[in-house]
Amino acid sequence: MTVEWEDITSGQIASAIKGERISGIRGSVLTGISTDSRQIQPGQIFLALKGETYDGHDFIERAVERGASGIIAEKGRGFRVPSKKDIFIIEVTDTLRALGDLANWWRRRHEVVVACITGSAGKTTTKEMTAGILNLGSRTLKNKGNLNNLIGLPLTLLQLRHKDSRAVLEMGMNRPGEIGRLTEISEPDIGLITNVARAHLEGVGDIRGVARAKTELLERISWESQVVLHGDDEILMREASRFQRKTITYGLGVVNDVRASGIENLGGGGFSFNLQFRGECHPMKIHVPGDHNLLNALAASSIALCMGESYEHISKGLSNFNGIEGRFRPVTLPGDIILVDDTYNSNPLSLKAALDSIKGMAGNKRRVILGLGDMMELGDETESAHLEAGEMVAELGVTYFLAMGDHASEMLTGALNKGFPPHRTHESASHQDMAEKIRSVMKKGDLILLKGSRKVGLEKVSQTLKKIRPKESYNAQIKKNYGG
Repeated sequence: MTVEWEDITSGQIASAIKGERISGIRGSVLTGISTDSRQIQPGQIFLALKGETYDGHDFIERAVERGASGIIAEKGRGFRVPSKKDIFIIEVTDTLRALGDLANWWRRRHEVVVACITGSAGKTTTKEMTAGILNLGSRTLKNKGNLNNLIGLPLTLLQLRHKDSRAVLEMGMNRPGEIGRLTEISEPDIGLITNVARAHLEGVGDIRGVARAKTELLERISWESQVVLHGDDEILMREASRFQRKTITYGLGVVNDVRASGIENLGGGGFSFNLQFRGECHPMKIHVPGDHNLLNALAASSIALCMGESYEHISKGLSNFNGIEGRFRPVTLPGDIILVDDTYNSNPLSLKAALDSIKGMAGNKRRVILGLGDMMELGDETESAHLEAGEMVAELGVTYFLAMGDHASEMLTGALNKGFPPHRTHESASHQDMAEKIRSVMKKGDLILLKGSRKVGLEKVSQTLKKIRPKESYNAQIKKNYGG
């Protein structure tokens, strides 16, 4: 039986999360749920969560004043509700657990096919590509942005409506157990792992820990569900073999079930290729650059094929995809300068993929200016990973290398140790400093790549460079750099 918010009662909520209703009318009707007292809408239920730096229970009164119809709080903490307010209160042992339980209860009451995507890189792009394909056939729910954790994914599931027949959910993690719990909550019909790489090492120790954490999906997913894996990832495939699951693989290797052949670069970025699956071969195009995006397209196609989507929709969905802000997205600046904004996140695997792609985009025609920020959450491998990053830069042979963050010196040292010219390096003290340095050295036809973990904020450098307009000071700089 499909449920809708306007039809659900406080009694049903209490039963779903095994909570104790300590006050209020059992038949109260709700319009939604929120964990943010600032965003609460009249008729919604406010669920008080505790974080490292906040406690939602401190904002119960604010939520009530803004029109909340009910409160879910931890045992003994519902007393903050003003007694004069006629709202219901449900108390539970753990509000985060209750949120997940409610989302699972909600998911089970909707006739929807759910696909879940995890991995060290490519999750968000694969999710967006997949949703773009599936929406051509039927209404599809997806996470907004990267709301992929133990809060964001349940809140996404709780947005399911009876018109939704499919859902594509991204699952992220910082520590062991999270992917397993997210799998329990979402009960995916299709589960896909993009890759395993050195990311979030602070929570899992090393790359083997990453592999174990990601493959919690295989441990918890139903045996009736379909499992899709990146077959070219040796670490992933080795770890996945422990579960003896029947899988569909995708990748560039000929042994994969879903693969690309006849790959050709398109002018201006992107690829044309033939999508091959079980003896069938269909032409496809994507209009975003980067070898990693070709793999993301294969991953998205794999999910669509598992759902029985037509090749026509797969082709149209992939062709319509135009990238995501901050994720290897190129823009053209005055002077035929290409700026590739990849500032949303960074880890050793995604950095290597970006550098490989930049090499292909630049060819022998464009100089490359590279601005890197720190890669976060690498634990004991932090120093070595940043030294390796610098070494990769030197091997690529860029024209200028700028680095910013707590580990900028390690990146520059790695490059210098590999013979990179010192006069073509720069340690940036601020976003403005990096932007100004890039502007001072760039020339007509250059290619600029900016990449770093989200906390470094290199999108500010990108935003500054994107504001360049043909004005007197800029024209003077262009003339100085390349004549005219």
